[in-house]
Amino acid sequence: MYDYCVIGGGIIGVATARTLLRRHPGASLVLVEKATSLAAHQTGHNSGVIHSGIYYEPGSLKARLCVRGAQWTKDYAAARGIPFDVCGKLLVATDADEHRRMLALYERSVTNGVEVELLDTAELTRREPRVSGVGALFVPGTGIIDYTRVTTALAAEVAADGGEIVLGAQITALRESDDSVTASGPSGSWRARTLVVCAGLQADRMAALAGLRTDFRIVPFRGEYYRLPARRADLVRTLIYPVPDPNLPFLGVHLSPTIDGELTVGPNAVLGLSREGYRKGSVDLRDARETLGFPGLRKLARAHFRTGARELRNSLFKRGYLAECRKYCPELRMDDLLPREAGIRAQAVLPDGTLVHDFLIERTPRSVHVLNAPSPAATSAMPIAEYVVDRITGAAE
Repeated sequence: MYDYCVIGGGIIGVATARTLLRRHPGASLVLVEKATSLAAHQTGHNSGVIHSGIYYEPGSLKARLCVRGAQWTKDYAAARGIPFDVCGKLLVATDADEHRRMLALYERSVTNGVEVELLDTAELTRREPRVSGVGALFVPGTGIIDYTRVTTALAAEVAADGGEIVLGAQITALRESDDSVTASGPSGSWRARTLVVCAGLQADRMAALAGLRTDFRIVPFRGEYYRLPARRADLVRTLIYPVPDPNLPFLGVHLSPTIDGELTVGPNAVLGLSREGYRKGSVDLRDARETLGFPGLRKLARAHFRTGARELRNSLFKRGYLAECRKYCPELRMDDLLPREAGIRAQAVLPDGTLVHDFLIERTPRSVHVLNAPSPAATSAMPIAEYVVDRITGAAE
């Protein structure tokens, strides 16, 4: 029997395994991942942004953990030679309504302790001549990194500390007793005194296997990206974001330099019919049936019909997608948008249609489940891991 079993090989699962072994030297631990590689899903399919914590409700887990996680990520990368770049981010307001929302974000950033500058049109143009807007917020601490490389480095430390990593092993049953939890599937069975589940897109299903009472469903939202041609890679020097809708957890289509020298555009947010199908048009019958049959989705669709219809239109017609980008970067053209692999966001939705905005972490007597951990979870991975380990010991209740 192991002391700890961690299910999930994304950055949060691997960071949690590392934290457990560092807190409890000599403990036995196994990490079990369904995919044949680590960081196969949300960790490896995102914009690679080191978020600053500007957006999140003051006092929320996201606000608290993102600020800490941003600094940890930079320090960890610097100490281990992982490339990163603190290039900064501009949130660009393109009309009066967005400007009002931008000012509200400025006040929130101050409350959250995030360094930010208010820019007028002239200063925005001076800093980014190809970007247009009526004002902007500059967040100097935002950066870019490859989270797959971070996960790989963490996994090497898990192995060095004595942890086992098992890939290609799907868990189909969880059984909890007074003194242990057994996780089993076609590839084998693992029994441990304590279980931690960081299952991302499968979080609700794993919680159900554990008998954890849940009133939410993971709804997959495809985030579709494009990349710009190499000749356009110097179009902007910083990350360029729109001012987001405060009622939605999505940040809007943005221009993102990547650590490997690309310039990407995206993501949008369209309903997915396959939790792990990254190709456009992917459908998994079980996923589609559970998503479309969930009452919360229908209520969410009614509440945000116009937004959903716009996102779907822009997914189907590249010209609409381009129009979203041209609001703040008018010189972009159709032939600038080249194909790039999509990402899928695991978003918890309640039966009344409410989107769960914050991280959601629950426990049973012998297990802890990370139930909702979308962006900025990669940035916040180590503080989330520490919070999870504190939940195991009762230090964070």
